[in-house]
Amino acid sequence: MKLPKFKLERRSTPPLWFQVLTPVIAVAISLVISAIFLLLIHKNPFTAFYYMFYGAIGTKFAFKEMLVKATPLLLTGVAVAIAFVAKYWNIGAEGQLYAGALAATWVGIMNLPLPRAIYILLVIAVGFGAGAIWSLIPGYLKAKFKVDDVVTTLLMNYIMIYIVSALLNGPWRNPKTMYPESITISQNAFFPKLLPHSRVHMGLIVAILAVLFMYFLVRRTKLGFEIRATGTNPRAANFLGINTIRAIILVSIISGGVAGLAGVGEVCGVHYHLIQEISPGYGYSGIVIAMLGRLNAFGVFLAAIYFAIIITGAQMMSRSMNIPPYIADVIQGVTLIVMLAMLLLFEYRIRREK
Repeated sequence: MKLPKFKLERRSTPPLWFQVLTPVIAVAISLVISAIFLLLIHKNPFTAFYYMFYGAIGTKFAFKEMLVKATPLLLTGVAVAIAFVAKYWNIGAEGQLYAGALAATWVGIMNLPLPRAIYILLVIAVGFGAGAIWSLIPGYLKAKFKVDDVVTTLLMNYIMIYIVSALLNGPWRNPKTMYPESITISQNAFFPKLLPHSRVHMGLIVAILAVLFMYFLVRRTKLGFEIRATGTNPRAANFLGINTIRAIILVSIISGGVAGLAGVGEVCGVHYHLIQEISPGYGYSGIVIAMLGRLNAFGVFLAAIYFAIIITGAQMMSRSMNIPPYIADVIQGVTLIVMLAMLLLFEYRIRREK
């Protein structure tokens, strides 16, 4: 008996309903798969997901904490999505976040005699610049020499993380506590709080502006057209007179800069000093968020909120049901795999060979 054979056939025009529902279906499937994992450890998935969502949006305090988590996720999601539009595979948002945090701390501990508004603008600009420079290095190598950007951006993460670790275990170690953390930055560099009795800070506004910036950049500007053309077909873009090398270099600068802002927010809005664990993996989560949002600005916004709910709610789920909090990482990983599979089905249909 011969087994049936299948082949992939490219779709001419994917149906509109499939385009809209692809992320929703991916989320639903990932939750079902995660529920299977919960059943394997003898936990009720409905109860677990109830605690997860209640722990993120069930109370005012939980909702505010969810917004705190959403802030860096929005920025790293936007950073990765902008890069991916141009087919600049920026896997280095984590390192660029650390670069932005490092630069913001450096300026913050100087305690410059500046008005608060000027100081905040300065740390934002320096953090953006640091992330941009860290992303420009692999971006330039890709644009000029065709060096694999996946490898270079990924390796740059570890370089920057080890630089931060070296500083915190050396010249920047807090002389009072002797912990591997910097001294507190100037109060003039603190981000203002947006909501009373909460940790929600001005970085959330910066993140929302970044989402709007991505939308107008990609959809409403000449540079955005060049970025999309470069990502769709570089040869055709060159034929049209678009400088694809310039487009990739510019998109690497913008992408890295936005990721750097996530680090600035964590230093100036949450911790007020630099620590080794300034990011629990926000840069890597940004990759999943960009894919789940289908490289669309508002899709990234919704995906970032969803991931913030998972990350925040996983803590209550863990406390309430004695479930390892790493279930949040499992859900993120499963979501990425399912979304990639859905994108494959978006481009191709499965046909049975006769």
